[in-house]
Parts: sequence; C-alpha cells; structure tokens
Amino acid sequence: MAADQDKSVTSGAPLDVIAASLRRERARTGLSLAEVARRAGIAKSTLSQLESGGGNPSVETLWALSTTLEIPFAQLLEPPRPRVQVVRAGEGPSFASEHADYVATVLAVSPPNTRRDLYLVTAEPGSVRASDPHNPGVVEHVIIGAGRALVGPTDEPVEIGPGDYVAYPGDAPHIFEALEPGTSAVLVSEHH
Repeated sequence: MAADQDKSVTSGAPLDVIAASLRRERARTGLSLAEVARRAGIAKSTLSQLESGGGNPSVETLWALSTTLEIPFAQLLEPPRPRVQVVRAGEGPSFASEHADYVATVLAVSPPNTRRDLYLVTAEPGSVRASDPHNPGVVEHVIIGAGRALVGPTDEPVEIGPGDYVAYPGDAPHIFEALEPGTSAVLVSEHH
C-alpha cells in the first residue's frame, strides 16, 4: 500500500518539477544538501537523488522537506511561475455563462494572505512612468483596456495591447509607457 501512496504523490507532479523545486528552495535558504537532509530526517543520498530527478518520494519525505525549507507542501509539486507572466487577449481558461453573453477568463489567482489594490491607469505617449521598487513581495498585474503600452520590469518590459495581461515583480524597478494615444489599463497591486 505504501508503494501505491508513493506513486500517487508523483503522478500529478513529475519528478523533474519536484527536483527543480528542491534545488531552488535549498538555494534560497543557503543550506547545504547535508544540512537539509539532516533537518528533514532523511538520508543525504535520498535528497541528492530527489534533486537529480530520481527516486520515488513518499508524502512523508516531501512533507519533511517542505517543513525544513519552510514552504507550503504544494510548492514542491508545482512548477515555479515565471518572473513575468503574460496572458494575451483570447488566451487563458475561460468560462461562459449559460444565460447571458458573458465570458470570464481567469488571469491570475490570488495567493493566500495577500491584499490587492485596484487602479485605473490612463496614459499618453511621450513619457515613461518609471517606478522605483515597492515593498518586498509586491506583484503588479496590468490589463490593457485600450491602446498599447510597454509594461513591466525596466530590464524586460513587454508590449501589450487591448485585453492582454502581464504580471511582474513590483519590488524591482518597472515602467509603464503608453505607445498609443488614449491608452488605458487596470493595474492591480498585490501585497503579501
């Protein structure tokens, strides 16, 4: 029965995702392979194998590692989100109403323990709105309603148009530059 439990753990999360998550989170903590293994109560060779994409981890092993790394269990099983997320108009999971001409498209799900502030942005070409970094952990979400704009981190902004969505770290320098007259957008500032 334990073998069946082990298989169910990895059936929805490929070992390469778990391996990448373990490497990323261990690097974030600055702990050695031996120290993480010791704190989690597992063999160093087991952790090494898991970080290499091998093995067949049990729920208990993954739980011990997530506790040691101080992250939610699910974070080991999900691939990391890209630093900048873009959803183009017409993309994303959509759900239609049975009784009205109405479609809702999921652009971003709110992480636990967050606060979101909403802003309507209007901008004209000719100047760049350069923002200094906000508080640590702030993420900004922008949806263009009209016009076009260059939006995102100063070092990698993305051009977006009507209906496009972009999310990026607000705790790094970022810009909003209107590329067409009458550009408008909804900006959501997410605080953890």
